[in-house]
Amino acid sequence: MPENETHWMQVLRALRWPLVVAVLAVVALLIVRELRETAREGGRAAADAVRAVGDSAAEIAGRFATGTITTTFVSAIPHLVPDGGTLLELAAFEATETLSRTDDRKIFFDMVPLGATFSEIRVPVTYRYHLRLDEPWRLTVGDGACVVHAPAIRPTQPPAIHTDRMEKRSESGWLRFNKAEEMESLERSLTPRLVERASNADHIELVREQCRRRVADFVQSWLLLEDQWGPERFSRVEVVFADEEGDEPAALTAPAIEGNG
Repeated sequence: MPENETHWMQVLRALRWPLVVAVLAVVALLIVRELRETAREGGRAAADAVRAVGDSAAEIAGRFATGTITTTFVSAIPHLVPDGGTLLELAAFEATETLSRTDDRKIFFDMVPLGATFSEIRVPVTYRYHLRLDEPWRLTVGDGACVVHAPAIRPTQPPAIHTDRMEKRSESGWLRFNKAEEMESLERSLTPRLVERASNADHIELVREQCRRRVADFVQSWLLLEDQWGPERFSRVEVVFADEEGDEPAALTAPAIEGNG
């Protein structure tokens, strides 16, 4: 073997391990650089994710602040009324109503009485009450409460008259022969008179608190769907109807679902 070839083989043999170490060092450096870049990109992604969550939380909170919560609620109403109706039925009760009519007749300058015809109808009636969803609603917030300014309570007209349980009674004086006519006239007045009774203040006061509870349940169910019911969110609903504006709103929570969320 030539002398110079032997010399180069000895040199290569001597440099073999230093070269391996150098190559491994370069590879390690490249790996560290790649890891740093990956970590940097991951940090940016994590920061972006945190910012996105924060922005989303801020947006959600904004939708449930005074000034925006009404819009949020109104836009959700179609989802809470599957049939797309405009009435929110709140209360109903049945009462037996008695309607009567007396026709008294006299002749000769009211000096000679001919007697009176008396007609009476007793009939069970179901009165129902509702709010209109297409009338103005306003929601405000404060101190953990969602205050609902709801429309006025309205009767659902006409009332349901249970004619199958209707009772009639007629009496007539000694010279009166118009019982059938008087009863027919009373029957014709039945629906208009019951419509009027459905709207009177006594009937509405009878159902007011039941209506208030139903509205509170309605709004609380919406808040639950929106994940806005519970600690650090809304914990009670206060309801005031249009004819109560200026009064202190009544606070209600729906006990059956209290604490959810």
